[in-house]
Amino acid sequence: MPASIVSPLPERSLAIAQARRELIHGEAPRSRGNACVDSWISRSWQRCIESGRRPQQRVSFDPVSLSASRDVAECNRALVSAARPVIERLSRAIADTRYFAILTDANGIVVDVGTLPDGTDAASRYARDIGRIGVDLSERAIGTSAIGTALAEQESVWLHRGEHFFDDTSVYSCAGAPLFGPRGDCIGMLDLTGVQVVERPELRHLATLSARSIENMLVLREPCELLLHLAWPGSPAGNEASEGLLCIDGAGHVTGANAAARQMLHQPLARSQHALHFNDLFALPLHMMFDAARRGDAVLEVPLWSGLRVQVRPQRGGSGTGLAGAAPSDAQPRLRDVETALIRKAVADARGNVAEAARALGISRATVYRKLWRGRPAGGSD
Repeated sequence: MPASIVSPLPERSLAIAQARRELIHGEAPRSRGNACVDSWISRSWQRCIESGRRPQQRVSFDPVSLSASRDVAECNRALVSAARPVIERLSRAIADTRYFAILTDANGIVVDVGTLPDGTDAASRYARDIGRIGVDLSERAIGTSAIGTALAEQESVWLHRGEHFFDDTSVYSCAGAPLFGPRGDCIGMLDLTGVQVVERPELRHLATLSARSIENMLVLREPCELLLHLAWPGSPAGNEASEGLLCIDGAGHVTGANAAARQMLHQPLARSQHALHFNDLFALPLHMMFDAARRGDAVLEVPLWSGLRVQVRPQRGGSGTGLAGAAPSDAQPRLRDVETALIRKAVADARGNVAEAARALGISRATVYRKLWRGRPAGGSD
């Protein structure tokens, strides 16, 4: 039987129906009737109820105005451009399942759509209802869905049929994953939806990996002087799913990062005027990283202030403004830079223990902090 007309497992449908009776309609709980409903679905249902909605209310997928659609498209031009190659690959991967891809902005407004299933049947019409640029698919507009829930929870989700709040949207099955920009803010989400199709919860994983690909593309397009490819020692090179990407400007400030880099370094990007700096993360002089990028060194093993080490493949950035502040590769290192490098290495060898490093070097701990911790130039010793 074709996947597009296979019915869901009776046990799954019955369990979802029982959960709806208990959590939406207030029926007395039975043995474990709502066990199949994830907590984030329950929270979305509760938000819909608290806003005065009822499952029987009709849902209309009205597009926003033409002027608002233009504004949305203009504001999300970079996102759509980065996502388009990924959506094209996705459309090929899921072509035989009658699922299709939808890209929204952070407010749940559709900004791009993959290839929709052909046909004039009801399922195709349902697909076209939501597969239009400018349609509002947020939780406030259509209740519980992968789109609204992924944006609310900021994590990947899977919803099947009756797990949607409204009866009108119970024909859909969908996986969703939020999208985060180079500065760590949620900028939209990627959705894989099917209409009256067999349940495919594995699409949650596909949506998550595809979302990471879009985020990486956005970081790679971010103007910067230095792009650092990060990996743990021993990791295979070029693994897109696990590779960290970090953008550095000419002064050493971090201007962008993907999710893997933020997790590896345990550092969100600062939103204040005091931006995160290269020296806050790596126990290595910044100019050495610029020099390595110029020389085309394959991989450096670099100490972090935490005592951990990461593999870094430095690459000159694509801003086209030159490597501001970086010394020529054939220049002789200054004495204070050599001293700085030695002190940083001592701290790294001491696994971040500044007191131990100071004892090994024969200087005071205050001197180590003053000369290194905030990346200040080293002048003399106490």
